[in-house]
Amino acid sequence: MAKFILGTKQHMIQYFDEQGRVHPGTVISAGPVVVTQVKTKETDGYNAVQIGYGTQKKERLAKAQIGHFKDLGTFRHTQEFRLTNASDMKVGDTIDLDAFAQGDVVTVTGTSKGKGFQGVVKRHGFHGGPRSHGQKHSEREPGSIGGGLRVRVPKGMRMAGRMGSDTITVKNLKVVDIMKDEHLLVVKGAIPGKKGTLVAIKG
Repeated sequence: MAKFILGTKQHMIQYFDEQGRVHPGTVISAGPVVVTQVKTKETDGYNAVQIGYGTQKKERLAKAQIGHFKDLGTFRHTQEFRLTNASDMKVGDTIDLDAFAQGDVVTVTGTSKGKGFQGVVKRHGFHGGPRSHGQKHSEREPGSIGGGLRVRVPKGMRMAGRMGSDTITVKNLKVVDIMKDEHLLVVKGAIPGKKGTLVAIKG
């Protein structure tokens, strides 16, 4: 059975294994989540489960959302997970960290930190222009973008622009600790986003 849950990134820690070696770890506040809809190939064309996570004031939800959730609750986030056999689950089922175990390898998807409009040095790692021979204001300039023979800018040219706020998926993260009573999951390594970023965890 597929393992999946929603959570929010908390902070990073130093995790010590049984041999005393230190590893970087990320603490995630995960679940519990409630199944709000079950989609099957017969009714929707594909198999999936929609889950709701977090709480939201009822007055901040649209009437369509209130009618969709019915008496299940007022959820802040909803997300679908594709399953091969979604009929095994039913609306109202609760999913928590019991589905995961220490040592599991998971995939985490989240939104990276937004950094606004940035230049080529920060965004793409350009080295900038030379600092000598009369180069006065070209330390962080991108340089030529045409190439001399073209009359247009080639597609894919790396330039300044909006940086961050991208959907990032990190695979092969190992679950090193689970605190079920506190709904906390610790994975080895870093995940995208800042504190409070919504992340999807899939086994």
